[in-house]
Amino acid sequence: MSVRTKKRKRVCRLKEREQWFCDQVERHKVALYRLARSIVHRDEDAEDAVAEAVCKAYANLDGLRQPERCKAWLLRIAANEAYSIVKSRSRLVSLEDYGQALAARPEPRPEEGLWPLVQALPDSQRAVVALFYYDGFSVRETAAVLGLTEGAVKTRLNRGRQALKQMLEKEEAV
Repeated sequence: MSVRTKKRKRVCRLKEREQWFCDQVERHKVALYRLARSIVHRDEDAEDAVAEAVCKAYANLDGLRQPERCKAWLLRIAANEAYSIVKSRSRLVSLEDYGQALAARPEPRPEEGLWPLVQALPDSQRAVVALFYYDGFSVRETAAVLGLTEGAVKTRLNRGRQALKQMLEKEEAV
């Protein structure tokens, strides 16, 4: 086999690998965005977290040992990026920005489903609930993606369910 033939085969494998990666990102883009959004609370920050996660995943594609676990791997990277954005974001908010945010926040409506209520959960519960209920991850998979123990995931799921129940009861009472 000539050097030229070997080079062509290698280029073909790289193109196939790139296409596979693009297909995976396309398939899981909603889950990536939803997880990032549930952590950072802002569309722009969620988009930044997902974009950075995709770049980092592509750069470290050799680190993916089990291609069948690509979704969990991508979600883990996206979660880490989202948490990095939250940590780097300043904790100070001007009163003007706070007032605008409150005025722009729509009231949750029953026809929108539970997503607005899930967004109102504390950070520790929101990501767990989103992965478990919206993305169909098991407790074990959710724990792996977020770097938690299975017990911590179960606890956060339980607390999240209780908080959602209380929010729904308040809505019904109004």
